[in-house]
Amino acid sequence: MIWDSQYAYLQQARSALTVLASPLRLIAELPVTANLNIQSWLTNRYQLQDANTRLRQHNLQLQARLQKYTTLQAENQHLRKLLGSSTDLLSERMLIAQLSAIDLDPHQQQVMINKGTHDGAFVGQAVLDAAAVMGQIKQVTPFSATVLLITDANHALPVQIVRNGLRTIAVGTGRIDALELPYLPDHTDIRVGDQLVTSGLGGTFPAGYPVATITRIDRQPNQMFAYIQAEPLAYLDRSREVLLVWEDKPMLARHTP
Repeated sequence: MIWDSQYAYLQQARSALTVLASPLRLIAELPVTANLNIQSWLTNRYQLQDANTRLRQHNLQLQARLQKYTTLQAENQHLRKLLGSSTDLLSERMLIAQLSAIDLDPHQQQVMINKGTHDGAFVGQAVLDAAAVMGQIKQVTPFSATVLLITDANHALPVQIVRNGLRTIAVGTGRIDALELPYLPDHTDIRVGDQLVTSGLGGTFPAGYPVATITRIDRQPNQMFAYIQAEPLAYLDRSREVLLVWEDKPMLARHTP
């Protein structure tokens, strides 16, 4: 030891032993290193998944808001005066829900969502997706609800044509891609491509949300009513997340005589 401290006789031997021991040290550290790497990877994965979920839900809400803005742009000044200020149309409260079951047979088109009375959902509540109106709640339990789609043969929805404000009823056909407007006279001012939005009549659906686009008009000289068909704008067979809507109706101002 004295010679080594003075003359470093064992320096080369120590260096050689260090080189030989390096693989053993790496092997010994491998479980710790692998565990740290796995923890870091899992943390990053969970953070990305959480961020992606939050961004997707925020995007869904923004798309629903955009539906109302698009409708407001298409309305004329007279309609805006009747409905009040445009901010009132954007005052609905919304809640995101996810589909948990689907039933799209021709006799009963409905889906089940994972929100119920515990979350404030109620029978008759309007349900939207990112594009348009999907339907309304038919049955509700504490933690789930059944949504009747607008294409169900037993569903009827008050709508109006954006271009001219004409009001009518859109009824389901039992087909996922079609609605019918059976109560318009043959001479009605309606065109292929006209956009339908909720009229707000009936008290179930807030006014101004997109519903469908007119795709077919058959006018028969001997028929009192035209055959009119429309295609829903909502992704009824694809949407996995939906919005439940509460319409916040502002108090009417009281005027002193």
